[in-house]
Amino acid sequence: MKGIVLAGGSGTRLHPVTSAVSKQLLPVYDKPMIYYPLSVLMLAGVRDILIISTPSDLPNFWRLLGSGDQYGIRLSYAEQPSPNGLAEAFLIGQEFIGGDDVAFVLGDNIFHGQGFSARMRQELKELDGCVLFGYPVQDPGRYGVGELDELGQLVSIEEKPSEPRSNLAITGLYFYDNQVVEIARGLTPSARGELEITDVNLAYLRSGRAKLVNLGRGFAWLDTGTHESLLEAGQFVQVLEHRTGVCIACLEEIALGMGYISADECMALGRKLSNSHYGDYVVAVARAALAS
Repeated sequence: MKGIVLAGGSGTRLHPVTSAVSKQLLPVYDKPMIYYPLSVLMLAGVRDILIISTPSDLPNFWRLLGSGDQYGIRLSYAEQPSPNGLAEAFLIGQEFIGGDDVAFVLGDNIFHGQGFSARMRQELKELDGCVLFGYPVQDPGRYGVGELDELGQLVSIEEKPSEPRSNLAITGLYFYDNQVVEIARGLTPSARGELEITDVNLAYLRSGRAKLVNLGRGFAWLDTGTHESLLEAGQFVQVLEHRTGVCIACLEEIALGMGYISADECMALGRKLSNSHYGDYVVAVARAALAS
């Protein structure tokens, strides 16, 4: 299983901030935005991950994350010079994907909920076609929308419908089998000249191999693409971490918990981040592991 994080685009909705830095490098409370989608793939058990971004931003992602060895994962990098649609990621990454299935996540999405890691691993284990994740929203007309029948089967997908058939927005996390590369290769660009992810999903739906998982109540999905939603996401993370004492999307802790690195390696990573609350947290996690 391969993973892709799409961290490209120009971030126009966040101008002027993103005139100088990639949106996915902006802080969401105490860590860079890209930590959150990376943590999703790591929790799903994906260790071979491609980060796609603009030519000017890729050096900054490398400076932040490097090869991924420190987390017991492998990170590769590829350019998307122009924002030509989400599905272009499968053409850019086709050599990276090879003959594997792929977990694809948008770089500005945050997911948090109990049991999410186990649910993702189970869906990947049973993957046959594509798996989408739906989240109930009050304004579904702003999103791609999935409709389920009375048996929970996915029956329709619409992109930003004027009259939505359900309130289930399709989030920025997608699991695909290897056929996704062939499907993306055969897409016709939209009127905007983009390869649309909805067209990929519709191809799977027409072949009867598309599934929508309703994340439901008690789960949190946040899209950090606007100033308001970015602030809201930071406040959400701050409150949750303060109340629970658990750091969301701490890559070092996840790597340790998944068995990707040892407690001693986790301790060394925390000490490199000394004099920060985040570094102190990583050290505390490593000490607890060593004492257990």
